[in-house]
Amino acid sequence: MERGFDLVIEPDSRDKNFWKDLWVYRELFYFFAWRDILVRYKQTAIGIAWSIVRPLVTMIIFTVVFGHIAKLPSHNTPYPVLVFAAMLPWQFFANALTESSNSLVTNANLLAKVFFPRIIVPVSAVIVTVVDFLISCAILGALLAWYHYIPDWRLIFLPLFMLMTFFAALGAGLWLSAVNVKYRDFRFIVPFIVQVGLYISPVGFSSEVVPEKWRLLYSLNPMVGIIDGFRWSLSDGNLQMYWPGVAVSASLILLVFMCGINYFLKVERSLADII
Repeated sequence: MERGFDLVIEPDSRDKNFWKDLWVYRELFYFFAWRDILVRYKQTAIGIAWSIVRPLVTMIIFTVVFGHIAKLPSHNTPYPVLVFAAMLPWQFFANALTESSNSLVTNANLLAKVFFPRIIVPVSAVIVTVVDFLISCAILGALLAWYHYIPDWRLIFLPLFMLMTFFAALGAGLWLSAVNVKYRDFRFIVPFIVQVGLYISPVGFSSEVVPEKWRLLYSLNPMVGIIDGFRWSLSDGNLQMYWPGVAVSASLILLVFMCGINYFLKVERSLADII
């Protein structure tokens, strides 16, 4: 009598270069990203307009509360520009963190059936949020034109702070996506983190209102250095950069990114069994 057997598809037991795998599986990476973009915009009531309405409403509220009621300083920068320059990295980080942290659970059926580098799923979720970011950049461009506010040579540093935002979101997203598989209640914790983070980050105000003796401690929030960097890059020279804070934020982002990758790769082989 012939004995049956099961075919188990699993990763090679030898050490592998997972970043090389991202290139090898680039078509699958593209598929995940394009699929998520279609799902996000194709079957929604207002479609892509939601990506415009949300940051605009937030900007208006913060401008009224902090600019007109609290009358916080803007250093000769139009307050809507000051706020929206901070909304760019914050919305990207918040959206990327939310999407990537839920990405493995959302694709649970696929993960349990087919082997491919699991890291593709949260990374593609972060990439998808770039679409919202580009839309927000177009809105910021319109604001700059409206207020006749022209950035100077500092604009060349903007890609650097964009990369910092990307790696901050990806590092935290990789860690949370793996933890969320094992502890499903983390899907409730992430929105809370995003909500609190909005108010403890200098989105509606300039970080220069923080007393000098507390600014380095305040920069332990990695988004502080990123937001300050975006505003400084988009300014015409009116805003000053607190470089020690940027250095602290960059160091923490690198630490979170490396820890996120290491933890994800450590538990990757067991994700399909847990999910």
